Amino acid sequence: MANTSKLRLTAVSRTHPGCLRAYNQDAVHLGEHVLAVADGMGGHAHGEVASAVAVEVLDELETAVAHEKIAENDKTGALAAVVGEVLRRLNDLAARDSGLYGMGTTITALLWNGATVTGAHIGDSRAYRWRAGELVQLTRDHTFVQSLLDGGRITAEEAAVHPRQNLLARAVQTGGSAEPDVFSHRARAGDRYLICSDGLPRVLTDETIAGVLSDVVVPADAVDQLIDLALRGGAPDNVSVLLADVADAPRSGHRKYFWRQSG
Repeated sequence: MANTSKLRLTAVSRTHPGCLRAYNQDAVHLGEHVLAVADGMGGHAHGEVASAVAVEVLDELETAVAHEKIAENDKTGALAAVVGEVLRRLNDLAARDSGLYGMGTTITALLWNGATVTGAHIGDSRAYRWRAGELVQLTRDHTFVQSLLDGGRITAEEAAVHPRQNLLARAVQTGGSAEPDVFSHRARAGDRYLICSDGLPRVLTDETIAGVLSDVVVPADAVDQLIDLALRGGAPDNVSVLLADVADAPRSGHRKYFWRQSG
């Protein structure tokens, strides 16, 4: 892929089962081009299978982009197509084993091309952008509670403590349909992109998340602090955090990547 960008990306991630779960159904993809979090649903083994399939398909997209098998103007469509391919594979698995029927996963993925961030999202994992001290949620939760909030039937304060927060209105689930939200915009040096499973915002407010991203410069330290704060808050669900920082590339013009992923 031709490198005409003056930006580079630094990304790190961490995932934790939380305080109440004995297992972790979240899966993270941390690549040079594709960054994503998938939160599995449908029981212990089922949820892990679904999120693993999502990461498998995302890894295939990563390889295709890295080997320049996808034209630049086709990459947005290729990212969106991941959702349909994951659904197809989940349905195939369920057809061979009826015990897997009903499993599903969220997918929140970003595709980086050196200048532009393209996103595909379905479910209640989230993507945020922190820019110049302002935190913006790039995705919309596909949940029952979000629909109540959008319709003005409850307040934001009521939504934060609603007992049905985990009821999804849209996800990649066997027997259903899967239509992702897609977005794209140009990145700037200094941007921080955060992708997380719903286990993080269920415990931490956007104000707290923004405070960490504002105050903690080192990406790995910021990820660790977000996870630790979620655990201190009780973390009733799995918590996965992926943070990507955008900076000016070295003067040589070669884009460099530094990756760290931990359990």
